[in-house]
Amino acid sequence: MVQRTPLVLVPGLLCTRALWEGQLTGLTDIAQMTVADHMRHDTMTGIAESILATAPNQFALAGLSMGGYIAFEVMRLAPERVTKLALLDTGSRADTPERSATRRELIAAAERDGTRAVQERLLPVLIHKARLTDKPLVEAVLQMGHDTGAEAFRRQQMALMGRPDSRPMLASIACPTLILIGREDALTPLELSQEMASGIPKAKLEIVSDCGHLSTMERPQQVNNALRAWLAA
Repeated sequence: MVQRTPLVLVPGLLCTRALWEGQLTGLTDIAQMTVADHMRHDTMTGIAESILATAPNQFALAGLSMGGYIAFEVMRLAPERVTKLALLDTGSRADTPERSATRRELIAAAERDGTRAVQERLLPVLIHKARLTDKPLVEAVLQMGHDTGAEAFRRQQMALMGRPDSRPMLASIACPTLILIGREDALTPLELSQEMASGIPKAKLEIVSDCGHLSTMERPQQVNNALRAWLAA
C-alpha cells in the first residue's frame, strides 16, 4: 500500500473547501488531505496558529492566493513541521496602501450588498476571461463567496491588510517548493511568482496556460499533475 502524504490545503479569500474539490477527488491515492479553516481569525498569526494546532506533526502545505500568505506565516512559526510547500497564484509582498484601501471598500460593500455580490464584482480578476461564460464554474465561485459571509470576509481582509512582507524569509525556506501560477492571472501577476521562485532555493515554477487566478478550479488536471510530481519528488 502506498504511503499517503499528509497535505494541508489552505483556501484563498472568499473561497471555501470547494476551491480544492478537484484535488480532494484527484489526489486521494497519494495524499491524505485536510482543508484548513481560515475564517475565524483576523490576523495571519491567529490563522496559522489554528492550522498548526490541528495539523499533523509533519505535513505538506499548499495555499492559493490568501492561502499562500497564510502558508508563509505557518513557515514563519513552524518551518520544521512543513515537509513540502506549494504556493499557488500568490505573492510574498505586503499589502500596498492602495490595495488596503480597496479592501476596506470591499468590506463595506459586503456588509451592504452581501459577499456573493462582492464575488461577482471580482469575477473578472478571479478567472480567465474565456471562462466567464462557464456557468457551472461561475456559479461555484459565486457560491464560495456567499458561503463565506460578510463577517468572515471582514476578518480575512483584516488579516491580509496586516500581513508582513515575506520576501526577507524566502532564502530561509529549505523544503521542496512548488510555485504555480495561471499565465493570465490578473490578480497576482506572473512576476510575483518569478520573484518567489528566484528567492527560494529549492523552488520549481510551473506556469499553467489559459488560466486565471483560481487555477485549482479552472485547470484542475494540470494543477493535479504539478502537485502529484511535487508530492512524489
